[in-house]
Amino acid sequence: MLTMLSEKLKVSYPILLVIAGLLISLIPGMPDVSLNPDLVFLIFLPPLLYAAAWNTSWKDFWRLKRPISLLAFGLVIFTSAAVALVSNAIIPDFTLALGFLLGGIISPPDAIAATSVLQGLKVPKRAITILEGESLVNDASSLIVFRFALAAIITGQFHLGNAAKDFALVAFMGIIIGVAIAFVIYFIHRFFPTTASIDAAITLITPYIMYIGAEHFHFSGVLSVVSGGLFLSFRSGNLFTYESRINIGGFWETLIFLLNGFVFILIGLQLPVIIKGLGNYSIGEAILYGVVISLLIIIIRIVWVFPSAYIPRWLFKSIRTNEPNPGWKNVFLIGWSGMRGVVSLASALAVPLTLAGNAFPHRNLILFITFVVILITLVLQGLSLKPLIRKLNIEVNEKESEQLQALALRIRLAESVMSYIDTNYPQETQSHDTYKRVRDRYERMIEISKRKLETGEEEDDDEGNSFRSKYRQMLIELVHIRRRELNYVRHTGEFPEELIREREWELDLEEARLNN
Repeated sequence: MLTMLSEKLKVSYPILLVIAGLLISLIPGMPDVSLNPDLVFLIFLPPLLYAAAWNTSWKDFWRLKRPISLLAFGLVIFTSAAVALVSNAIIPDFTLALGFLLGGIISPPDAIAATSVLQGLKVPKRAITILEGESLVNDASSLIVFRFALAAIITGQFHLGNAAKDFALVAFMGIIIGVAIAFVIYFIHRFFPTTASIDAAITLITPYIMYIGAEHFHFSGVLSVVSGGLFLSFRSGNLFTYESRINIGGFWETLIFLLNGFVFILIGLQLPVIIKGLGNYSIGEAILYGVVISLLIIIIRIVWVFPSAYIPRWLFKSIRTNEPNPGWKNVFLIGWSGMRGVVSLASALAVPLTLAGNAFPHRNLILFITFVVILITLVLQGLSLKPLIRKLNIEVNEKESEQLQALALRIRLAESVMSYIDTNYPQETQSHDTYKRVRDRYERMIEISKRKLETGEEEDDDEGNSFRSKYRQMLIELVHIRRRELNYVRHTGEFPEELIREREWELDLEEARLNN
């Protein structure tokens, strides 16, 4: 209901769900809902990361590895250090180790929030790819920082050299485990006699195997899922039949919708539990700390993105030659798109209740500050993105390039068909009109597409577009006529139900093709 309302209000659904959860939690008599961090890390996180990795282009991800790495690793560490220093300075008895712990918790922007908020907005593809790539990897780096800071607090010891080596080992081995499991899954999908249902089940199990496998050996489960997902996505073209692809697409779309909905509404529902646990701190003090640190991480991100975008261009001629100038508007947009989400809240909840038999110092304050940071970044930055893009007047001139690429691909596919027909059916093409009509159709397709490429015509003129639109509408109406007749014979019982369902499946595929 809330997601449908968000569509009506033209507000990104993560924002509305968090606010709605917050308001629902304030209703008198509502039971307190306590979010178990294991629920997020073990149940929610693997499939959400896997779906995001699966929908990410490996080619684009690798092409933009430098800006993604600078944000996902460099910015996370920079943010953690800045939060540690500031929180140590403004909060009484708040040590640097606790500051790094807080920094590791709130440093990573949320993958779901970024993609959901930017969906439907006119944003350059490069910016979206960088934000999605950053969100895939930064959870791993922030959780590693969190793990080391927590170990330093518990043991009272921290060695930078050892931490750096452990950081590299945890990340590298997480990637190795993810790719190794992906190899096995690829082999199963590719060479075992699977069905559409089995393929869908394997895709659901896969991220959990990757995550649990890496975490079992104390390596990065996040990087394991991301690397394995990218590996399988890159090779997805020869993994599935058309039935599996259709089945898996619908299954994962529904699953991710439900998981996202639960995650964001659960964030809002946490407020009463968090406030009750504040203890010695007044709500005013806690809100002040939360607002200051929220503004800090917003400013830090903006301060970081400009040097990381321009300094490499100044230092290396190859970057200036091979990459377009990002422009300050696009850089600022990436800097402003730093919404926090459920991974931060789950990390805060994962802080132990006790330390050496006593209550863990400042745990409830850390939890409250994390909640305020999520609320401010998600609502303030999320709601302001659309007017910001309009105010900056960011130009997206990618439509013409996409049309040219679509024409070039159409020519490539049609030429492969022509070559195959000429090689395998030369006599049939000469003697049978049916074969000849098929060949003529692809020949015309090549001629029209090449002419459009050479002359720079629009994809469809008004008259041709009108004809094709009416023709497609007529074909869809014919599908509906057959479907109506199919429903009639289903009630009369003239034909077996199994046969009717087979024809219904064919009509579904035909209607899907016509509508796409």
